[in-house]
Amino acid sequence: MDFNMDTAIAFISLYGFKFIGAVLIFYIGKIVAKFLTKVSKKAMQKASLDETITKFAANVIYGGMMVFIILAALSKLGVNTNSFIAVLGAAGLAVGLAFQGTLSNVGAGVLLVFFRPFNVGDFISAAGENGVVEEINLFSTLLKTGDNKQIIIPNSAIIGGNITNFSAKETRRVDFIFGIGYDDDLKLAKKTLEDIINSDERVLKDPAPFVAVSELADSSVNFIVRAWVKSGDYWGVKFDTTEKVKLTFDEKNISIPYPQMDIHQDK
Repeated sequence: MDFNMDTAIAFISLYGFKFIGAVLIFYIGKIVAKFLTKVSKKAMQKASLDETITKFAANVIYGGMMVFIILAALSKLGVNTNSFIAVLGAAGLAVGLAFQGTLSNVGAGVLLVFFRPFNVGDFISAAGENGVVEEINLFSTLLKTGDNKQIIIPNSAIIGGNITNFSAKETRRVDFIFGIGYDDDLKLAKKTLEDIINSDERVLKDPAPFVAVSELADSSVNFIVRAWVKSGDYWGVKFDTTEKVKLTFDEKNISIPYPQMDIHQDK
């Protein structure tokens, strides 16, 4: 009994304070890590950094400090952290090989966050999909389509292909092609198109709108019409102008040819 009590006392004396010290290191360290992460996040927000970068950097800071705290606690217990780091590295390599696709998405996410080919709220075309960017995280990018569907695209699919950002510039050019019949009044048609495009207040005066005959096609004389607008007005101008041209051409008896085939039968 005396031997067991002496052994227990010796064990507690040897490891008890180390265990308490390790717990204190972990508990206090976690509080400090949260505090420093919060301070860092506020500092980045005051510096007007993008919200995506702020959240990503805060997570990295907190994760890095927690790894350091855990290693310090293990060291206090007498664990050989060098061996632990080696084992952790080997495990990390095995996990990395098993999750190559996931890690490639993380790497692509980091590139998207820091190089910013697009921002939240931009209308883009990427990986064969079109939509407004709702969120950019480390694994995927969330798009909202025009009919209110959500599309989740792996970041590696986006970074590995072409990205078209329709919101990157303040202005865009709207291109139209309108055809009239060969028997119609060419000058009247051109003047009508110029009046329609110039009467729209959304069309910018600089660069000036452009109207010209672009092609003498098989069944029509084609006009090309180009107008510069603010990016947000692009679709409104495109739809409204197309409708107005049809209505105005009808009023002025200007025909819009459609493909047709004449069949002649010998008697």
